[in-house]
Amino acid sequence: MTLPAKNYMRTVDLGHPPRPPAKVEAELTDLLTEIRSSKNFRVLKIVHGYGSHGRGGTTRETVRDWAYRFRRHFRAVINGEDYSIFDDETQEMRDECGQLGDPDLGQSNPGITILWIK
Repeated sequence: MTLPAKNYMRTVDLGHPPRPPAKVEAELTDLLTEIRSSKNFRVLKIVHGYGSHGRGGTTRETVRDWAYRFRRHFRAVINGEDYSIFDDETQEMRDECGQLGDPDLGQSNPGITILWIK
């Protein structure tokens, strides 16, 4: 069943300004609670950046490690570099939630992570 394509995706920037990993994890936990109780939001797009040295940053690692630990709460965790219409999980999410225009779709952006909440 496809929901109306109003905004089902909440975007948050946890990488700017930089935060300590414990603060990032606390914010992620609060956001998960908020989205799970929301009637509209089903997806959380986290902007964490890729790190200033081009090899992935601390915030990116913190976000993806946290997502792995809390994976039972997600239908999918989609790394930004995989977020495209050719990715099965992305297709399934967009089919079920709606076909929002998203400038990050298909951009192979390692500075974001998409969490599809159960």
